[in-house]
Amino acid sequence: MSRSAMTPEMIPGTPEAIRSRTAPVGARTAPVGARTALVGARIVLADRVVEDQALLLAGDRILGLAPRDALPEDCLVEQMGGGWLLPGFIDVQVNGGGDVLLNDSPTVEGIRAIARAHRRYGTTGLLPTLISDYAEAVDAAIAAGEAALAEGVPGVLGVHIEGPHLNPAKKGIHDQTRFAPVDAEVIARLAAPTLGRRVVTLAPELAPAGSVRALSEAGILVCAGHSMADYQQSHAALAEGLAGFTHLFNAMTQFLSRDPGMVGAALEDRASYCGLIVDGFHVHPAAMRVAIKARGTEGIMLVTDAMPPVGGTRGAFTLMGTEITVADGKCTGPDGTLAGSALTMAEALRNTMDMLCCDIVTASRMASGNPARFLRLEHETGTIAPGLRADLVLLDEARRVRATWIGGERDDLGEDA
Repeated sequence: MSRSAMTPEMIPGTPEAIRSRTAPVGARTAPVGARTALVGARIVLADRVVEDQALLLAGDRILGLAPRDALPEDCLVEQMGGGWLLPGFIDVQVNGGGDVLLNDSPTVEGIRAIARAHRRYGTTGLLPTLISDYAEAVDAAIAAGEAALAEGVPGVLGVHIEGPHLNPAKKGIHDQTRFAPVDAEVIARLAAPTLGRRVVTLAPELAPAGSVRALSEAGILVCAGHSMADYQQSHAALAEGLAGFTHLFNAMTQFLSRDPGMVGAALEDRASYCGLIVDGFHVHPAAMRVAIKARGTEGIMLVTDAMPPVGGTRGAFTLMGTEITVADGKCTGPDGTLAGSALTMAEALRNTMDMLCCDIVTASRMASGNPARFLRLEHETGTIAPGLRADLVLLDEARRVRATWIGGERDDLGEDA
């Protein structure tokens, strides 16, 4: 029988039988081949929250929902102890974590450490992100990402190359001495075949006509960022297949009455996706609320732009020879320039609910479902639905992470551990 035909409602169970096979809170993965019922949490679906239901897992896949008093006889029951079960968070912009910066450690071990650090905050899928660097560093990051994918490092979905093909006028914390123009060699490097997903952020106004189209046709997800492109230039890039906008509002031309800029193009377009850093530092909450109203929640995805302090122990780090300090959750260079963030996806979800007045279903969509669709992975992950991979996060009543599952493998190391 196929997974789609294995409907839990077909197999009844009595409450007494359920109690006899209930595992304690914190019980780990069921034996190979067994089915697991996650019981006692509200389940956040793509369009609603359901209660008094169990979530059934079969191996690395979601089987479906079943009433708590009608579970399959052969499943192991795991008590969640309240809270919410959501699809695991997907973060497409992660510079570092666990005191590791991808630029400094473009290796499988570096990527593994970054992914592990973010998993405790509910991130079950991510793209380690290289900040503008020399060509050899780009090659190393791409090679490390491919090796991590080949090894099946938990949570790794590909890599994000943010620069070095950016506009110096919007460099932010990036080192412009490492910037380089887009040419045929660059396109060949970025468009090399990949086992996962590859995102490239560039300034479209500095790329030769056809560059975005060439990368897009090669399966690369091209985003605009650190750019001086105006409204017309942004639309030209969208016509070539531009897939998204990196950290909306930050390091791009703004929306003005007679010059709508890149922000105007991003909010008007219905097919691309906009990343938002909801930390209260990068963008004013009112601006983000307006963006959501204008673009619609289906086009917004939460990103962290996280740096090494996330999941780490150090209060400072070095970026391209520049000392970056972290104070009150804010990463800045010596002149006060924002340098990524110390944001986690769990915090981003809470901030989205609290600052942007979103309910948990909408916030979950922006943290999981929308990034999955941006990455063209919506048929594999990003929502709780039958047949999808069991990538999940358990939040307690305070919306803090208590456990994660990647491909059905549970990890109880949450953000308070």
